[in-house]
Amino acid sequence: MKPFKFKQFQIDQDRCAMKVGTDGVLLGAWASIDNNPESILDIGAGTGLIALMMAQRSMADTIDALEIDEDAYEQCVSNFEASDWGDRLFCYHAGLDEFVEEWEDPYDLVISNPPFYSEDVSSGDASRDTARQNQSLPFDELLEGVSKLMAPKGSFATIIPYKEEEWFIEMAATFKLYPKHVTRVKGNSTSDIKRSLLQFGFEEVRLVTDELTIEIARHEYTDAYVALTKDFYLKM
Repeated sequence: MKPFKFKQFQIDQDRCAMKVGTDGVLLGAWASIDNNPESILDIGAGTGLIALMMAQRSMADTIDALEIDEDAYEQCVSNFEASDWGDRLFCYHAGLDEFVEEWEDPYDLVISNPPFYSEDVSSGDASRDTARQNQSLPFDELLEGVSKLMAPKGSFATIIPYKEEEWFIEMAATFKLYPKHVTRVKGNSTSDIKRSLLQFGFEEVRLVTDELTIEIARHEYTDAYVALTKDFYLKM
């Protein structure tokens, strides 16, 4: 399998169950860094894509990643080392629960493209199914971990299915995480909303909501999507 090449880095993904996809690129490009984070944590890093996007976008000194799958962890480390920002990137081979128990320094930004196919799906590939099904990282466990790892003035960014948005926001509130910005994503102007990009903080603020449409027609992208991703995709 050929590496996935972006403008400033490339991703080897032959050992990862979950390949580079639109969701990860959307989240890495969309997540707000207006608070100029000095430390960032990517939970469930996979190939390391989002952490690498954060390294390109931000001046953060510390960009940590967390990956429980051994093959994905090793590939993530390799992708970090091959990039221009290897000195700022570090991947931990651990589950979120054990990381939370041992970690003491809070992060200014926590980001996660979590597994979210809660239905019992089977592709015949066990590692891919684990990566896709939220049994391996339930949303409540993710939110609890974020609430313990995020700095008081920090923020948390994620992407989930639109159908889970209302429930996810309600659950986040039980951990005193409140939405600041929600962007609902649809493939084209006539398709249903499929994804919700969410940014949370510990303070209750006026919620900003908007929509993003990816394509006008097949392989013809909207101005908004091009503006969001042009620093990364070669084709933009």
